[in-house]
Amino acid sequence: MCSPAHALSKQVHEHYLPKLLSHDPADHAESTTEAEITVRNRLFNVDGFGMAWYSETLSTFSPSSSSSMPKPSLHPALYKTIQPPLHDSNFRSICSNTASKVVLAHIRAATATAITPTNNHPFTFGILTIMHNGYISSFPQIKRKMCEAMSQEAYEHIGGGTDTEHLAALLMTFLCPSKPTQQANPYSTEEGESSFPAAWESYHSVSEMQAALQKTINTIISIQVETLGKSAEPNDLNVALTDGRSLVACRFRNHRTEQPPSLYYSTSAGVTLNRQFPDHPDGAEGPNGPCPDGHGKDNVEGHNPRASKEAEDHGKHVIVSSEPTTYKDEEWSLIEKNRVVLVEGGGGVAIENLRYPGMD
Repeated sequence: MCSPAHALSKQVHEHYLPKLLSHDPADHAESTTEAEITVRNRLFNVDGFGMAWYSETLSTFSPSSSSSMPKPSLHPALYKTIQPPLHDSNFRSICSNTASKVVLAHIRAATATAITPTNNHPFTFGILTIMHNGYISSFPQIKRKMCEAMSQEAYEHIGGGTDTEHLAALLMTFLCPSKPTQQANPYSTEEGESSFPAAWESYHSVSEMQAALQKTINTIISIQVETLGKSAEPNDLNVALTDGRSLVACRFRNHRTEQPPSLYYSTSAGVTLNRQFPDHPDGAEGPNGPCPDGHGKDNVEGHNPRASKEAEDHGKHVIVSSEPTTYKDEEWSLIEKNRVVLVEGGGGVAIENLRYPGMD
């Protein structure tokens, strides 16, 4: 998140956004113009940074006290700041000294809510972590009705004023619906644990997470139509959620031709990004120059003299990112508009369609 030229903390300016098309590629074969890329990506997000990484620390030092409700092995740790991340020594220290196989990170451009760490993504609900790139149109006008659709537990968990945190609370309402005999989280009294329903400590299948995300999107659009009628405007809803085991992420805009912000996924870029392996995310332009053996046996252009592992040693993985973070175009696939990526715990990837009210 720090070193690559295309790192999250540095953001995209005018470099490439491969495979990004202006319209449905089935109908429009033209590539996105440089002007369109510049308009969409010229402004930096400067209003806050947040990241969540999953760790075994909580379950290791506070093991399950309930045999009927074992504690998940991984829980999210959070760091949020309103400083520019590259100038935040705490952020740099965490990145240098922390390893995790599940990380969500987000850099914010505020819309109409306060610039404060409370409003920074991602947001956690038990073991669930949720973040969003985009906006809910006319959010102030529909906020009250969105809250009315939430469970009491999800509503009470909201700490800030962003459209994203309200979207997350609505999603949790559908993923973990309230029950008449709702059980409390048995770990609520432990240090570092806030009070929330026991269901928020439960794993869900990717199909359940997908269904909750789909219902959340449909509910928001239905509320907008009910409240605003024909003046309701489209939304940009690039949403990612994980429970530390599975991941669901979508690229969505409810408009016939307009595109949402870019979103890519990769099942190979981890080898290029990981400091234990021979390549460098900036390739031959990296700090150590080009690979001294040409492209080497693993077809690498960059050079990492401190590499301790070979590419074949890297396990299965999936990275989802608003923009590519390595120099290799072939490592990244653009998620098409109104698609959802489903990542199983074992690393399997599926892509399915998202539908919405009024789509046809």
